Amino acid sequence: MLELVSRNRSYRRFYQDTKIEKDTLKDLVNLGRLSASAGNKQPLKYVISYEPEKNNLIFDTLAWAAYLKDWNGPVEGERPSAYIVVLNDKQISNNYSEIDVGIACQSILLGASDMGLGGCILAFVNREKLKNSLNIPEGLEIKVVIALGKPKEPVTIETAKGDIKYWRDEKGVHHVPKRPLDEVILDI
Repeated sequence: MLELVSRNRSYRRFYQDTKIEKDTLKDLVNLGRLSASAGNKQPLKYVISYEPEKNNLIFDTLAWAAYLKDWNGPVEGERPSAYIVVLNDKQISNNYSEIDVGIACQSILLGASDMGLGGCILAFVNREKLKNSLNIPEGLEIKVVIALGKPKEPVTIETAKGDIKYWRDEKGVHHVPKRPLDEVILDI
């Protein structure tokens, strides 16, 4: 499990021409569906996208990698080949949906990692534009978008030495500083 969690990073560049099939996306959504849900209300709904035209509509609503100030997101050829838009059905629940979203997204990304894929949860979304582009009905609230594909960039975890901002080196390796274990466990 440690290896799977360590391999499950936020990938932002992909082999765009490596397609992800509809059935694969359905399998990933099923992992989210089967995950724990606050009060077992199960308010999450999902829109899947694996066709270039729909992918482009979604891509145009996303903001990428806030810490990488000189990078505007993946270029053509490195964009995700699929997306899962995670929605909250407000008729089912307005409470605790963020918890459900986190649990479901982690399950989906662990499943993607296990399949040799990678992904990134994007919370900076132009929700109004995406809602209109995809004709999302009223009562469904866009929570996050999961970008998916075959990772094109190496991502490495390293021990944070004060600064936790991720960064890229001159070879394009994405570095993710993590606080040391003894720093996050409190002895109280």
